[in-house]
Amino acid sequence: MTPVWRKSSYSGTDAKTSDCVEVAHLSGEIGVRDSKAPEAPHLVFGAADWHAFARRVKRGEHDLP
Repeated sequence: MTPVWRKSSYSGTDAKTSDCVEVAHLSGEIGVRDSKAPEAPHLVFGAADWHAFARRVKRGEHDLP
């Protein structure tokens, strides 16, 4: 099955603001790639690790000072 890559709805649509991290479900894991280089290798995380990371982001734990 071909992965369906998606990016944040907050990403822009023009060349300056559309670069973003993309994610996809990959057979029980989560793939993460750079939208500027979709052909480049991507990172793969276990689903539980990805969801824990996403929860922390939503809580602001990874915000810059």
